[in-house]
Amino acid sequence: MKQMKFILTCAIFLSSFIGFSQDTLMVSKNDLVQKVTDKNLQLKITEKSYQSAKADYNQSNALFLPNINVSYTGISTTNPLMAFGSKLNQEILTQADFNPVLLNDPAKIQNFATKIEIQQPLINIDGLYERQAAKAKMEAFRLQTERTKEYLELEVSKAYMQLQLAYKAVKVLEKADVTGKANLKLVENYFKQGMLQKTDLLNVQVRVNEINNQLQYAKSNVQNASDYLAFLLNEDTNGKVFKPLEELENTISIESLNTEISENRKDIQAMNKSSEAYKKMIQSSKMGFLPKLNAFGSYELYDDKFLQTDAKGYLVGAQLSWNVFDGYKSIGKYNKAKADFQKAEVETEQYKKQSQLELNKTNRQLKDAENKVNLSQLAFEQSQEAFRIRQNRFAQGLEKTTDLLQSETQMIQKELEHLQAVFEYNFTKQYLQFLTK
Repeated sequence: MKQMKFILTCAIFLSSFIGFSQDTLMVSKNDLVQKVTDKNLQLKITEKSYQSAKADYNQSNALFLPNINVSYTGISTTNPLMAFGSKLNQEILTQADFNPVLLNDPAKIQNFATKIEIQQPLINIDGLYERQAAKAKMEAFRLQTERTKEYLELEVSKAYMQLQLAYKAVKVLEKADVTGKANLKLVENYFKQGMLQKTDLLNVQVRVNEINNQLQYAKSNVQNASDYLAFLLNEDTNGKVFKPLEELENTISIESLNTEISENRKDIQAMNKSSEAYKKMIQSSKMGFLPKLNAFGSYELYDDKFLQTDAKGYLVGAQLSWNVFDGYKSIGKYNKAKADFQKAEVETEQYKKQSQLELNKTNRQLKDAENKVNLSQLAFEQSQEAFRIRQNRFAQGLEKTTDLLQSETQMIQKELEHLQAVFEYNFTKQYLQFLTK
């Protein structure tokens, strides 16, 4: 019987352990960064926009490549002109066909024509600039995709640190819960001995319940941080909880500040490429006033029987066309392209100034965060010492219960504040690196 109970106990323990290992996934920051670049939905949307712009650019290959069309047509007609022309194309015209009676009222004739047409652009200067504009647009989307990838790496890093912070908060509150219950046990003993009043016991019980409630909130924050990471990775949560392999550090490393926005930043390069695309469209609109030169040719096969090709002929030529006046359409197109270019230039300038403004603000935030970390660390150390002294004095009956509880609350609060300050500093530093990347 004892052996059976032992086996059942082991089975229950193993099943609970397996269930926990399935729900809690250990993750590292590097693995998450790799996953987000492969699976994130926002990045996939940006990549599709780039592919769309690339397809637009590929369409401009028509500026150099021929347009080839093949057709096969069958007709049956008594139309005088069509009948005469069909016989002429079939090379079966005779002297008798010039009889006015037959010309005016021909018999039904069938004609089957195979036609191969080729159109080859030669000189289309406006098209060249349109192609350059499409290429600049494609490059802008490529750079924007790379910037989106950098942003997602930052967002994953932030989410990972939030997960670290959530686990650290759980750890702090679990330690506080153990301390609170130990104090409760001590107070209960004093109360039984008549050394404390019931109000003291109730105050400690309330405090233990408060810590327990805070602990539940902290565990919920772990789940929230895990859910957000799963969203970034485009994974179903299904109750899974991520756990970081590295813990949140209690200290920070100070780095020098960068005060200038780099012109090599991917999003700024993308804005410049977008302005370049609009500039090329202005030049294309200008070149639209010039003539165009295109070559054309065709090879034709005719017969009065289906799929026969007894008669053959070809046609080659070139066309120089010049649209002299189109009712101000070309002028309006040029003015629109000019306005779009000027708008793009202003937007680029505004974006650069906003980016510099954000950089200056982040630099100040980093200095403030550094100061906050130092002060919060000092406050935490002081609150630790104050709690230790009050706890020893309380054990000797020299401190009130309320003073001990207040000191304990302050110590926990200062430790959590210090962890939050470290998180804010580390994220601000990474955000600053992102702004100057």
